Amino acid sequence: MIKQLLPALLLFSLAPLAPLAQAFPSDEMFEKLKAAEDEAIAADVADDIWASWLESGSPSADLVMRRAAEALAYGETELARDLLDRVILMRPDFAEAWHRRAGIFLSEENYSEALRDLNQTLEAEPRHFGAWLGMGFVLEQLGGEAEALDSYREALKIYPLMPQAKAAEARLTLKAEGLEL
Repeated sequence: MIKQLLPALLLFSLAPLAPLAQAFPSDEMFEKLKAAEDEAIAADVADDIWASWLESGSPSADLVMRRAAEALAYGETELARDLLDRVILMRPDFAEAWHRRAGIFLSEENYSEALRDLNQTLEAEPRHFGAWLGMGFVLEQLGGEAEALDSYREALKIYPLMPQAKAAEARLTLKAEGLEL
């Protein structure tokens, strides 16, 4: 019983912290990310950008978004998807809600739905390096290696030291050049 009440208690205790206006990462944050000289500094800046992306500007949407994250943490994928559907209905311009739902579709290998949501993410926030990374992954799974490489490179234009994108770009570049092991 206490385990079931814990998510609800956490939600209500965090409710007063909900932002009143949508926070977008500043251009300066992206410039700092691009100019970072080591992965640790870049990761810290990327974390700040992610934190900004999590603020929708609607206390209700933010509350439902936090509940979706908690549902995922408890392995309640269907509930998390339903909650993200609600967030998207409330705030169709909220890039991170689309991105989080795309992550669920990716985990289910539902690539067509994931691609749709990743495209929506990028329409709302073209600098969403996580969406570019996800797009690359999906395209690679579907056999579109050249397109996947382009997506990974888009992520690297925004976040040059992103470890996952660097590794994927290196791997696909070797493969494209016929040097794969």
